[in-house]
Amino acid sequence: MPGTIRLGVIGINPRNMGSTMTLLRDVPDLRYEIRAVCARRGDVLENFAREIQCPFWTTDYRQLVTRKDVDAVAVYSPDHLHAEMCLAALDAGKHVICTKPMCTRIQDAEAIVRKVQGTGLKFLVGQTMRFDLEFTAAKRFVGDGDLGEIIAAEAHYVHDIRPVFKFTPWRLHAPQDFMFGGVVHPADIVRCFMGEVAEVHAYGLKGNLTPEYPLMDNFFLNLKFASGKMGRVMGLYGTCHIPMPMMQVGLYGTKGSLVADFTDNKGGTLKVHLEKTGVEEPMVIRYPAEVDRSAYGHGATVIRYMRHFQECLDSDLDPSPSALDGARSVAIGDAAWQSIQSGQPVKVRTEF
Repeated sequence: MPGTIRLGVIGINPRNMGSTMTLLRDVPDLRYEIRAVCARRGDVLENFAREIQCPFWTTDYRQLVTRKDVDAVAVYSPDHLHAEMCLAALDAGKHVICTKPMCTRIQDAEAIVRKVQGTGLKFLVGQTMRFDLEFTAAKRFVGDGDLGEIIAAEAHYVHDIRPVFKFTPWRLHAPQDFMFGGVVHPADIVRCFMGEVAEVHAYGLKGNLTPEYPLMDNFFLNLKFASGKMGRVMGLYGTCHIPMPMMQVGLYGTKGSLVADFTDNKGGTLKVHLEKTGVEEPMVIRYPAEVDRSAYGHGATVIRYMRHFQECLDSDLDPSPSALDGARSVAIGDAAWQSIQSGQPVKVRTEF
């Protein structure tokens, strides 16, 4: 798709993830132009549309997805609305970028995968963790074989969510299901390194730091991969401020091991110990914070995945993570909820 890529953005305001789309205009090698925006609050949206010089705004996403001057739709609405909006965009013949999680129900995941396969349209799940520098560097160590056979993997995403409720109250009132809105981050990253998850044994409980939040908000997942290897995932959102990196992945192999971590306002680090170096101390690579690219904190990673999406449009490639990747991550969360309820390990659906 040479030439300008005309974007419609659903769920955009000055203080949410959708606002990162405005950064694309300042990147020389990107060809995106925001042509239409949609959000629930018309008064805020109208002013924001004027500020970013967008020619069309609406509070009805159906008006946006059917516009002829929109090539691709970026969905940054609350989690529980993703499926209906993504399907509407696909039905209208638009390519789609959807922030994580792709959806929150296994039935919706199946519908999206089938629609993407049936239309041939491009679909990217915006899993920012895959595009942070320390994690892409970790991927290269794995790809080069430096770690040998990876025996085990673990990942976490932890966040005292109380301050976030204040500027995104939908998370409290919808309410957001943190199994999908949170745990999907580390679940996706271990899939990225280890392949499909075959079985989950999960535990969860409600932290009660926010009594009016009605769901469990702290989770541990033990994983068995299709390869027979093992892993674990932690997602804590109902605990007091946690003195550890917000996101982290650990990979443990026969020739080496590494730990990569990321915290929005402090950057990240990659610690790698390779047996072939003959030294006991790990290499430590530090990555500076990139939050200056966006007030929301994910600007640099969004730019990277939108560059990838542009390359997929130009060269007719499949985006990664794709709709199928998104569905398989949702399936991990679905199996985890079943395991919490039954107290038993649960097989994870991988075919859609």
